[in-house]
Amino acid sequence: MRVYTHDVCLRHSGGDGHPESPARLAAVIEALGAANALADTIEWREAPLATRAQLRRVHDDTLLAQVLDQPVVGQRRLDADTAMNSHSAEAALRAAGGVCAAVDAVLRGEIKRAFCAVRPPGHHATPGVAMGFCFFNSIAVGAAHALEAHRLQRVAVLDFDVHHGNGTQDIFWQEPRVLFASSHQWGIYPGTGSDEERGLGNILNAPLPEGSGGPHFRRAWSERLLPEIDAFRPQLLLVSAGFDAHRLDPLAGLMLEADDYRWLTREIVALAERHAKGRIVSTLEGGYSLSALRDCSVAHVEALI
Repeated sequence: MRVYTHDVCLRHSGGDGHPESPARLAAVIEALGAANALADTIEWREAPLATRAQLRRVHDDTLLAQVLDQPVVGQRRLDADTAMNSHSAEAALRAAGGVCAAVDAVLRGEIKRAFCAVRPPGHHATPGVAMGFCFFNSIAVGAAHALEAHRLQRVAVLDFDVHHGNGTQDIFWQEPRVLFASSHQWGIYPGTGSDEERGLGNILNAPLPEGSGGPHFRRAWSERLLPEIDAFRPQLLLVSAGFDAHRLDPLAGLMLEADDYRWLTREIVALAERHAKGRIVSTLEGGYSLSALRDCSVAHVEALI
């Protein structure tokens, strides 16, 4: 099992008191390093920089210029929620580059599965807009890399962050080679993700009402999302692993436990074994309770292994 990360991802900051803080990633790295069951099975790798060519597969040049080409002194705000310091551009490049490197590794047969312990998160970033703490859509960059560099024909992106991955949905809205499946709390940021949003039939949304716990979450995946992913027969599974649907998370209102993430990850592994030679790349998205992040990231990576 390979884990990609980079120290610069700990230096990106959206400002004092921002919920998407360096402490989030520090908690994940510490928990994975301290877990006895993982100690001998994780191979740590440095996340490389994404190239502009990789980013351009899903993002406009205007967004690249906004994030990469304007010097930052102190703090620069891109929207009400999304700000950057002098380390943010490199961190965003490392986050997307880590996913691409992991895709290369699994598709070359070096490993079967990888987890990218990186930040900033990515799944809200649209082709031209950085938003919702996200600069570049790392999971979408990785999916496009699998399609274009490795010539895959069927890639599934599974997103269980509590907030809908509107950016990923926008990017692949008319891309039949990508199936996007998401469970998320309905009625919160970013306000998208109804079950009527279908794209070309390749978009699957399972919105959950506030207060939903493990049984509701598991039914949404087992009865709605997983069967359609199974029928799609993906050659590679990519995961937007947000852990903010946990009951302790301060930014949302679902009631999951770490074992719910363990259950779903095992189901994803089974799908990958049936259709994708076991190949999965997962990347960290949201999650704002440090204790929940520790427990959930360990549960997720243990199940991937």
